[in-house]
Amino acid sequence: METFEISPLPLSFDILEQILENNTRLILSSEARTRIQHCRDYLDSKLENHAEPIYGITTGFGSLCNIQISPKDLRTLQENLVMSHACGTGNQVNDEIVRLMLLLKIHALSSGNSGVQLKTVERLIDLFNHDILPVVYEQGSLGASGDLAPLAHLSLPLIGMGEVSINGKITGSKQILKQFGWEPVALQSKEGLALLNGTQFMSAHAVHILLKARKLSRLADITGAISLEAYNGRIDPFLDQLHQIRPHAGQIETARNIRNILQGSQLISQEGKKVQDPYSFRCIPQVHGAVKDTIRYVSSVVLTEINAVTDNPTVFPDEDLVLSGGNFHGEPLAFALDFLSIALAELGNIAERRVYRLIAGQRGLPEFLVANPGLNSGFMIPQYTAASIVSQNKQLATPASVDSITSSNEQEDHVSMGANAATKTLRVVNNLEKLIAIELFASSQALEFREAAKTSPFLNAFVSEYRSAVPFIKNDRIMYTEIQKSIGFIRNVKVDFPE
Repeated sequence: METFEISPLPLSFDILEQILENNTRLILSSEARTRIQHCRDYLDSKLENHAEPIYGITTGFGSLCNIQISPKDLRTLQENLVMSHACGTGNQVNDEIVRLMLLLKIHALSSGNSGVQLKTVERLIDLFNHDILPVVYEQGSLGASGDLAPLAHLSLPLIGMGEVSINGKITGSKQILKQFGWEPVALQSKEGLALLNGTQFMSAHAVHILLKARKLSRLADITGAISLEAYNGRIDPFLDQLHQIRPHAGQIETARNIRNILQGSQLISQEGKKVQDPYSFRCIPQVHGAVKDTIRYVSSVVLTEINAVTDNPTVFPDEDLVLSGGNFHGEPLAFALDFLSIALAELGNIAERRVYRLIAGQRGLPEFLVANPGLNSGFMIPQYTAASIVSQNKQLATPASVDSITSSNEQEDHVSMGANAATKTLRVVNNLEKLIAIELFASSQALEFREAAKTSPFLNAFVSEYRSAVPFIKNDRIMYTEIQKSIGFIRNVKVDFPE
C-alpha cells in the first residue's frame, strides 16, 4: 500500500487526488513530529511560568473569554468544548469529504503552531488509515470561528464519543476504540480549540468540488463539441486568431480544446452551413473559458487555505508568542465558493441551451430527436429535467457570503457563512454533472442523424465508448435509467484530450 509523508511541504490538488484514489496511508515526517512536540513543550512550559490569562488555553471561549479556568480543570475545559460544540444537523457529510477533513486537519496541525500533543495527531492518522470516518453533519458552521460544529463531530472519536462510519456501518466511537485497542486521547490545554477552530469543513468541500469541477469543465468541451457537430455548426468561432485578440487564458484554452477534439472531422468542414450559430454554440470559448479562469482563481485561494494554519490562538514557540487572531474566518473561501457556484451554474446553463436547440427540430434534426415524433416523445422530457436542474442551480448560486448573523453574545459579530457556500456549491457541482450527462445523452442521439462516422476520430471513439453504456433511442422507453447510466459514464470516464 502506498504511503504519503505529512510534512511542512505544501499539499497540491494532484497529491490530494492521488491520496484519495490510491487509498494511500499517511505517516508523519520526522520534521513534522519535531515541530509538533516542540510547540507542545513550549506551551506546557508557558503555562507553568505565566500567570496572565491566555485565551482559550486558561480561559473560556467566545464571549466567555474573560473567565479564567483553574489549571486542574484545563482537560475538562477542552473536552467540554468538543462535546458542547458537536451540534451538527442535516445530512451526513459524504465519506470523501470527511477523509479530506481528516487529511487537511492533520496537515494543518503538523505545522507546529497549534500546541497539540503528538498522540492527538497520530490518532487522527489512525482514523484516516483505517478508514474510520467520524460522522459529520452538513449544518451547524457559520464559517467563523472556523467550522466549529462539524469539526467537533470530527474530533469526538478522539475522546471516545460520537459515532464513526466503518465499512459503511455507523458505530459508536467507544466500541471502535475498544475494538482497535486504543485508549481515548486525554486532551491537554489548547487541544480542543486547535481541533475545532479551523476551516477544514469548508476547505474539504472546496477541494472535493474543485477536483470534480476541473473534470466536468473538460467534459463540457467534449459534449459541447458533440452538440456542435450534431447541430451542423461552424468552426469559425473557435479559430485561434479570434481569441488571441481577446486573450483570456480560459477562452484560448477552450477554443484550442474544441479544435483538437474536432481535428479530422469531415462534418465540421462540410459545405452548406448557416452563416451564424446561436450563442450557446458560438460563445462556447467565452463562457466555458470564463469558467476555467474562475476554477483557476478559486483553486489558488483554496491551495493557500489548505496549506495554512487556521486555528486560534496560534503558537509561535521560537518567538515566545501566543497570538489570538482571526485566521479561522472563512471569508476568503466564502467569496471563492460563491464565485465558483455562479460559474458552474453558468456552465450547466449553456449546456441546457444546446440541448434545447438539438431537440427543437432545427437544421434537419427531427423534433425531439426521434424518427417518429408524435408517436414518440423522444428527448422532450430530458430537456425538461435539465431545465429544472438549471433553475435550481440559479437559486443555489445566490451568494451566502453576503449574509452574517451575530453569535456568541456578539463576541462573534461577523461571520462568513462559508460553510453554507460550501454545501450549496457541492449541490451545484453535482447538478452540473447531471446536466453534462444529459447533454451527452441528447447530443450523441442527435449525432446519429448526421453521418456520424464523419465526425473526428476522437469523438468517434468517445461516443463509441458511451454507446457501450447507453444505446441509441429508436422508440420511446423509460428514460431515467439511461440518464442514470449517462451520469455514471460521466463520473467514471477518463478525459484525455488530443493534442
